[in-house]
Parts: sequence; C-alpha cells; structure tokens
Amino acid sequence: MSDIPRRTASRTAKLAGLPLGVAGRAAAGFGRRLTGADRDEIAAQLAAKSAEQLFAVLGELKGGAMKFGQALSVFEAAVPDEYAEPYREALTKLQAAAPPMPMADVDYMLTQQFGRSWKRRFVEFDETPAASASIGQVHRAVWHTGREVAVKVQYPGAEAALRSDLRQLGRMSRILQPLVPGTEVRPLVQELRDRMEEELDYRDEATYQREFASFYENDPEIRIPRVVASAPKAVVTEWVDGRPLASIIREGTRAERDHAGTLLSRFHYSAPDRAHLLHADPHPGNFQITDDGRLLVLDFGAVARMPEGMPSELVMMTKYSLERRAGDLMNLMRSAGFVRDGMRVTPERVMDYLAPFTEPLETEEFHFDRPWLQAQAERVGDLRHPDAAIGRSLNLPPRFLLVHRVTMGTVGILCQLDTHVRLREIVAQWQPEMFEPDAPTG
Repeated sequence: MSDIPRRTASRTAKLAGLPLGVAGRAAAGFGRRLTGADRDEIAAQLAAKSAEQLFAVLGELKGGAMKFGQALSVFEAAVPDEYAEPYREALTKLQAAAPPMPMADVDYMLTQQFGRSWKRRFVEFDETPAASASIGQVHRAVWHTGREVAVKVQYPGAEAALRSDLRQLGRMSRILQPLVPGTEVRPLVQELRDRMEEELDYRDEATYQREFASFYENDPEIRIPRVVASAPKAVVTEWVDGRPLASIIREGTRAERDHAGTLLSRFHYSAPDRAHLLHADPHPGNFQITDDGRLLVLDFGAVARMPEGMPSELVMMTKYSLERRAGDLMNLMRSAGFVRDGMRVTPERVMDYLAPFTEPLETEEFHFDRPWLQAQAERVGDLRHPDAAIGRSLNLPPRFLLVHRVTMGTVGILCQLDTHVRLREIVAQWQPEMFEPDAPTG
C-alpha cells in the first residue's frame, strides 16, 4: 500500500481546487456580465457548475470531504429554491454514493483485521459494494453460520485522508458558507473533526451499536441491526433490508412521508433519555424503512454519550419560550453562556427571535417543509434581516454544539420529507418537564 501518501497528496490538491474553481467561474461570469449577458442566467450556470464540481470532488475523495458533504446534505432544504436545485442534486448524491474501493484493498484490509483466512468466515462474499460510507464501504455476505450479514470495511489510509480533508475544508469555510444558510461552517467542520476522530476505530462503533440494539430490542417502531463481529477497521452486522429514506424524500406518498417523519422524530427524541446515547450522524443515507414499517438505523460511528439525557438547559429554554416567560428565558440563557459578554439585548427580542424554532411544539401536529426552513434560514442568515442582529448577540456554548447540530440535521431531514409530525406528543413523552407546571418551591 505504498501509494497511500500519493493518494493523500492528490486528494489535498483536488480539495484545494474547489475554491479556485468557484473563484475562476465567478470571475468568468463577471466578465460575461460586462458584455451584456443575463445576470440570472449566468448565476444559474455558475451554481450548476459549482455543484457539479462539488459532488465530483467530495464524492470521489470520501473521507472527511464526503462526511462534510453528507452533513451539508441535510441543510439543502434551507437553500432558496431558485438557487437550490443544482446543489440539492449534488449534495443528496453524497448521502449514499461514492466510487467503490477496489477488491484488492478490501482483501488487504480484511486480512489485516481477521487474518489471511478471513474468507473462511463467510459462505459467500459479494465483491461489489452494496453501499459507500465516508471512511468505509459495505459488502453483502453470508456468515459461516448461514446468517446474511453486512461487512463494513474501512478504506486504507482513511485516517490520514480524514485529517487532511478536514484541515483543508476548514480553510474553505468562507467559500462553502452559502451552502448552509443560518449555520456557521467553521464550527461545523471543527465539530466533525472531533467526532470523526472517534469513528476511526470500528470497535467503538460496534460497542455503540450493541448498546443501541439492546435498548431498542423488539421495539415495534425502531430496528437496530445486531453486531456479529468487530475489529479496529472492520465490523460485521446482520443484514436488514429496507427502503432508503432518500427514496421516500424523492417519491414517497403522503402517508409514507408522515410515517417516516414520525419514526425519525421518535428515534431522535427518545434516544438521549431511553439509551443515554445520541446518534450523531443524521442524514438520509443512515435511515431506511423496513418491510414491516420500522425505522432501520444504520452507521453508529458518530455517537455521543448523554448520561443525563437531553441537556436540562435546552429543555428549560424551550419550556420558557413556549410559555412566553421572557425574563426566565433570558436569565437561564445568560447563566448557561448563550448570550455573548457585553451584549445588550432585551428579553422580549430574544424570545421573539427563538419563537419560530419552538413553533413545531406549539400545535398538536406540525408540517415540516422546505418553505418553513427556508424562512428560518433567511431570517437568521441574512444580515439585512432585523433578527440577524439578535443572532449575532447570542452564542452557542461548545457543550451544546453537538445536540444543536444533530437536532437541526434531523429537522432538515423532516423538511426534506415534507412531513406532518405530532412532535409535541413525542417530545412530551421523553421530556415531560417541558410541558409540566413548575415544581413548587420552599
């Protein structure tokens, strides 16, 4: 495997070319405008070309680049429709598609993990990958016991490529910012860097998956595949068939959309308090709907332990916002570090700023769709909007960044699904204190 350093250097060069390509096309477009070409037509052409290059580079490179693309993909619903179509197609491809790793590399990695006789562990092994992930790919096989299994194998050189990609993407944050309106790219890259360091050892992933499987065993709505065997760079789990969530987003019926959205919401809001774990990689490629109607959850590389369940500060902030208790909300936000030092903002303005985020909990059923998310993204991301000044006065403490990112990612998927969800009922089951009267004091 002596060509791994050369591969890493090549990927760095390709990633570095992304902002240069965007800048070059922008310069060319400016020149064409000087000659009288239509501004909107030029902008659409530039967006399409940039999206095409984005997928070509991020999809080919896998690693941190593909992981970043998957994280971006859940935010495409927030991009205004007139700009979104090229990026939507490119980013959603990153949820499940990437060029396959050669079988010679698969054999090399499995020999390292399970020994030279690794093939004896399987009755059958399909050399064509069934799916591609950010740092590994999945093969369908039959275990020696006759059980059908999924074999996830890490790409050779994944660790070096991962770190190189995320360093480069951090430098590109300004160029990539328009793809995630209302969300800062640089902290997203840093948070991904922290999480993905943990994903490199598949034994940790296997541990998390075993824990999730035990908590959701025989659950009528959630299905977690069991782990069969694991090693640092490979993991074998039971194979479970399902319909990808991306398929339901693309062509699902109203009933299928609402069913998928409800199950995804139940999983996201139940896991912290039920399993004391948070599945921290929300994108449609990690979820499917089984033939018996359950939510199939895949890929447990990014998981956070939450021994206390959902952070109480976030629960109480939501409670105060729903109850329009501006003073209590502001006091809690200041004590928890959500207000930047020296900033003067009125409690009422802060509560009005946060109110749309709690809107899905104010009614018995809420319709998550792209227009709603686009309105929120424009409100907090457009510097000309009055609410943007409030947003700049607020701060997201690092200890809440992961929960915020995963929740926003889940909301992004719900809006892609265009789904109706009885979210208030779901949240009340797992964080009942959000809707209960305050406990008497004294």
